Amino acid sequence: MSEYVLRTRDTSKKYGNTYAIQNVSVEIKRGQIYGLIGLNGAGKTTFTS
Repeated sequence: MSEYVLRTRDTSKKYGNTYAIQNVSVEIKRGQIYGLIGLNGAGKTTFTS
């Protein structure tokens, strides 16, 4: 069985009428390396907060 250090399903964050992130699902197993890449304002900081 794999141990997850992060698991999220259908995560959304809305500011007013605008979604910063919508329906984001991520599974990261122990030992994996990951990165978030996107344009400014794409929701990277919101997702990791």
